[in-house]
Amino acid sequence: MLNLKSKGIFLVLLVLFSVIFVAGCTDEVGSQTTEPTKEVSIGYVLWDSEIASTNVLKTVYEQAGYDVELMAVDVGPLYQGLSDGQVDMSISSWMPATHAAYWDTYGDDIVMVGENLQGAKVGLVVPQYVTIDSIDEMNDVADKFDGKITGIEPGAGIMAMTETVIENYSLDYTLVASSSAGMAAQLTDAYADGDWIVVTGWTPHWKFVRFDLKYLDDPQGVYGGEEYIASLARMGFKEDNPDAYAILERFSWTPADMESVMLAVEGGETPEVAAKAWVDANQDTVIYWING
Repeated sequence: MLNLKSKGIFLVLLVLFSVIFVAGCTDEVGSQTTEPTKEVSIGYVLWDSEIASTNVLKTVYEQAGYDVELMAVDVGPLYQGLSDGQVDMSISSWMPATHAAYWDTYGDDIVMVGENLQGAKVGLVVPQYVTIDSIDEMNDVADKFDGKITGIEPGAGIMAMTETVIENYSLDYTLVASSSAGMAAQLTDAYADGDWIVVTGWTPHWKFVRFDLKYLDDPQGVYGGEEYIASLARMGFKEDNPDAYAILERFSWTPADMESVMLAVEGGETPEVAAKAWVDANQDTVIYWING
């Protein structure tokens, strides 16, 4: 049995231990709440170009020790998700023309981080063997194109721009919605047979490496000039996760880089394998993106 004096010492020690334990827990919790999270989410659209770039960025974040969630959505929900804070970032913003309407709607609630690729372009694309060179010649040969333009997903910015092209040029054509993969498949089949086809196209894309193609001139400038692909982030992401934001801020590559990943995927590799191969082969660039 403990005597009175021993009981007193025991109680004092117990109180001291409790104070130290609570203080230690408080410090630990405090440090956890101030450290940046090691989880990020990336939204993207299912275009070959954006599948390639997003999987490369995912692999980069994983090399830096992050758990990464990818969220594939249509363009409208992508911008809405960024503005609502449901997704941390995207590197799939085509500016200044293709996604202008989405930026006008949601831009006040999204952070424009910067450009991640320069030299992009959108427009109507045909094989080189097609004997017209301009959109304003299309009505003269509508029968050779079966009166249709092969498009991609209905909500894509290039689809809205193409509807404007049809109206402004008074084209006797129907814009047929498909998908990025569906458009590429129809182009591949038509090209193999030497058939005429006109598709909604963009650069960078593996089809320009695989096939001999050209953009039709756009005298009215509906599709705009040279585009760039921008990186976007949700409001507060920089403050919540400054290290992850810094990686996004430094991420930038070339059309040739992107096309090499797209070609690997088109050749049968999974996006994850193709992205990892590029990351492994470009470690100097990747280490700069991660560490600055």
